[in-house]
Amino acid sequence: MSPSSPIGAPPDKVSFGAAEVTPEQKQGLVNQVFARVAKRYDLMNDLMSGGLHRLWKDDLIAWLSPRHSSQSCRLLDVAGGTGDIAARFLKAAGKGGEAIICDISAEMLDAGRRRAKGRRLGQMQFVQANAEALPFREATMDAYTIGFGIRNVSDIPAALAEALRVLKPGGRFLCLEFSQVEVPVLDSLYERYSEMAIPALGAMVAGDEPAYRYLVESIRRFPDQQSFAAMIERAGFGQVKYRNLSGGIAAIHSAWRL
Repeated sequence: MSPSSPIGAPPDKVSFGAAEVTPEQKQGLVNQVFARVAKRYDLMNDLMSGGLHRLWKDDLIAWLSPRHSSQSCRLLDVAGGTGDIAARFLKAAGKGGEAIICDISAEMLDAGRRRAKGRRLGQMQFVQANAEALPFREATMDAYTIGFGIRNVSDIPAALAEALRVLKPGGRFLCLEFSQVEVPVLDSLYERYSEMAIPALGAMVAGDEPAYRYLVESIRRFPDQQSFAAMIERAGFGQVKYRNLSGGIAAIHSAWRL
């Protein structure tokens, strides 16, 4: 996906790992990847990041800063799969919090429902839908989050336009995604780790080396922090900012519907 692709003009070709495919082909291939890895998704996140993904998600919710009160606060967590971000949000928001987990993968949603039973958290819904065509009315969400999912979308500008559409005026957009390492030496070390260790872990733990090689390639091809911030601005958001995490291994992008 080129960061300069205009909103409203879907690309003819998009990247799926190192390959160029049509948007329709990419969606099908991504669906297959997550159908295969859903059962081991959380375990693999822990192994690949050394548990750092948990701290990054904590940082996301801390920046969102939902108020613990009786007032309603409605979160849409897109590509929310197993419910990690939604669960953190509900704990922070208290009785007034409501979380809708939206994911295109039925298998990821099934994994999320199983985890939700053990968490004893109310006001959590699961909806199967595409980030590029959300089944929600305009201006109905107080906050929109997407964690490690935007790079798997075929048409990123379309997904950003949908995020803007469903948010209320004054609503918050937050995206947690792998990004470009900006610390010398760490960048080369992380590159080697990603190239060699992550696919090997995928083969040993999840029994699926190709799926995790795709995930590594998808991270490489995702726009850097400033380029992605520019995409968010072009979608119509205001007050666009980002914070690097762990030297830029991941980043949180924040914006508002003004």
